[in-house]
Amino acid sequence: MAATVAPLPTRKRLSPEESREAALDAARALLVESGPQAVTLKAVAARIDRTHANLLHHFGSAYGLQQALIARMAGFITSTIREAVLRQRASGDPNPGEVVDLVFEAFDGGGAGALASWMILSGNEDALDPILTAIHDLVDELAVEHSKAERPIQDETLTLVLMALGDALLGGPLARALGVPRERARALAREMLVGGRG
Repeated sequence: MAATVAPLPTRKRLSPEESREAALDAARALLVESGPQAVTLKAVAARIDRTHANLLHHFGSAYGLQQALIARMAGFITSTIREAVLRQRASGDPNPGEVVDLVFEAFDGGGAGALASWMILSGNEDALDPILTAIHDLVDELAVEHSKAERPIQDETLTLVLMALGDALLGGPLARALGVPRERARALAREMLVGGRG
């Protein structure tokens, strides 16, 4: 009697948009788990059970995938910060610490700092364009109701983003070398924002 052969499992059909979103989800997971060097077409394709050619169709190259990922992250980061600031303004209860935490988490825990830095060091000069555009648009929107008596929102944003990016890249080792708590840069950023409003 001939042995029966089980049918090969078929891949779930995804729309082009679903396939693209699945790839970006996988790319972000790889970024957080293993760092920016792990965000390759081959690794993402394997993670979502798609072919390398499928990802080439959507992104054109690994650089295209990374650009799409950074644009998506920038949109998410700035929309989250926008919602927090607008909610605080509406309630009349400003909480600079929440904004600081959101920015620091985005650059460190979310991997945006490592990805942006890695892309720049790899020679991709325009790697930060999506983040810079998103930040610029957010600052323009929030500046409308920013009190003139306060420090200019552009100054606050510049300082906060540079602190968060630096902390994401060097915060742990530098804090250890200086013998200060790991969260010290974040605490200083909170003090800076509160002081600027005093």
